[in-house]
Amino acid sequence: MKTVLLLVHDDAGQEARLQAALDLTRALSGHLRCVDVTPIADFAGDVDGAAQAMILAEERKTEAANRIAVETRLAHEQTPWDWIDATGDVTRCLMREAGLADLIVVNCKRDRLLDVEPRGVVSNIATQARCPVVAVPDHVRGIDVTGPVVVAWDGSPPVMATLRAGAPLLKLAASVELFTVGDQEGAPAEAAATYLSRHEIHATIRRIPADGGKPDAQILEACAAAGAGYCLMGAYGHGRLREELFGGVTRRMLDAAQLPLLLGR
Repeated sequence: MKTVLLLVHDDAGQEARLQAALDLTRALSGHLRCVDVTPIADFAGDVDGAAQAMILAEERKTEAANRIAVETRLAHEQTPWDWIDATGDVTRCLMREAGLADLIVVNCKRDRLLDVEPRGVVSNIATQARCPVVAVPDHVRGIDVTGPVVVAWDGSPPVMATLRAGAPLLKLAASVELFTVGDQEGAPAEAAATYLSRHEIHATIRRIPADGGKPDAQILEACAAAGAGYCLMGAYGHGRLREELFGGVTRRMLDAAQLPLLLGR
């Protein structure tokens, strides 16, 4: 786990993404790959493309200035990095570079129909990428990879895949808690603990009964109680519309998260 792919764009979530990506890259002794995306907006009635061309020119000026600012910061971070300029759909631009990435850093903001904000790509990225995705709330600054970690364990294939891929990161954690709610249909938490032990990660298991509450709220409460640096969980795809790409638990976790989420499928 060495290559961290970062979405760079001058928006409200950039600082959260940047600081988390730097923390991850340093902790993993890795390489930061910055993908600076200039999106292309579509306008109804813009027959000759004049409005699109004007907006694109302004966006490129903004991103050129943003690149100077971010590169100036990176020059003082003592972290190896490289830079890719891209123009077009944000998801497509990131996915073009994701084939050899080990982690992708985006924001928790979900992509919704008719919402063209560049940082709202987590649903598309997490359901397409073959590596885990770190989704960071806009207000969070950095990610504590050496603190406690909560794994939202339900025994499903997505969480198993994320656990396997995230093992190098989990090995850095002070503690790992496998948190389960109610009866599990998939692989038991004991199997996950045994798997982690082979990677010299000694996880504890915490079970609570299903009491009719929402699992996402219970997971977030467990994260707060543990003082978790991040939460590892599976991402679930259920439909064709972007609002329905994730199951309810994943969607609500993204909307309510107060800490970074490590997602995979």
